[in-house]
Amino acid sequence: MDFLALDFETATTAADSPCELGIAIVRGGVVREVRNWLVKPPQWPYFSPWNIAVHGIRPEDVADAPRWTEIWEEVHAILLGATVVAHNAAFDIGVLRATLAAHGLVHPSFQYFCSVTMARKVWPGHATYGLKALCDRHGIPLKHHRAGNDAEATAEIVLRALVDGDTIDSFQRRSRFNLGAFYPGGHRTPGGKVTMIGS
Repeated sequence: MDFLALDFETATTAADSPCELGIAIVRGGVVREVRNWLVKPPQWPYFSPWNIAVHGIRPEDVADAPRWTEIWEEVHAILLGATVVAHNAAFDIGVLRATLAAHGLVHPSFQYFCSVTMARKVWPGHATYGLKALCDRHGIPLKHHRAGNDAEATAEIVLRALVDGDTIDSFQRRSRFNLGAFYPGGHRTPGGKVTMIGS
């Protein structure tokens, strides 16, 4: 079973302000690699104090980091054609969409889903489905709100949710679990809402 888990941290409340990206690469049902990029956002040197309080990344930490356009070719190659998961995917996919739009970059083609939605289906009845709560519940180590760590933890949540030979495809069919999609002309949410680029 192969998929990617993705997580962004942002410098401000603006969706196009990524300051860190993490991607955990799962191959054969095991996290094989975790990639992490600090990013110098277009808003630099301004960082929201609230965002700093959440993730601890400060303007000086990314002063010498690459801009988004400098890492995009590498990130694009990883995402292309993949199945991608994010915990609260609406946020992370929103950051990716806004950042690509801000730089005039074409969407890569990939499908994605939300691990919060998956967890609610697999483990119903819990008061919260936050990443920390799920990690505590399943004994997954977590250094919360750093992108690489959150991406790896998200991947581990998905691997625990898929049991008895389940795959993402079989889980989707059995649970009526919808995936969203990116494609060069636009974006489709798991709920079926389609947005075309430029609309």
